[in-house]
Amino acid sequence: MIRNREDELDEEILESEGEGSEEEIIRVRLPKKANNEQFAIAELMMGANHIRVRCSDGVTRLGRIKGKMKKRAWIREGDIIIIVPWSFQDDKCDITYRYTPPQRDWLRRNNYL
Repeated sequence: MIRNREDELDEEILESEGEGSEEEIIRVRLPKKANNEQFAIAELMMGANHIRVRCSDGVTRLGRIKGKMKKRAWIREGDIIIIVPWSFQDDKCDITYRYTPPQRDWLRRNNYL
């Protein structure tokens, strides 16, 4: 199996403040272009596992939280997420991943957002 750089997880070592020289490693998952994934921001919680999201391509879509994520990752308004647009309805998408605050900071520092 051939893996692209996009399939790999990017890492960054941060110097933690305080005593000693402890380092924290942050792993950040990036959207895979081969799977048609892209960044989005959760705008409005609509209930029944549906969220209105603003995607990086400028389109506002109705996102559906996949069953795998329902109880594991709680999504709030303003969170940065990864979505996969539906191939047969462009105004809908599946939400596949939610970024934590340290991951979000890393994405901003490295100009992904």
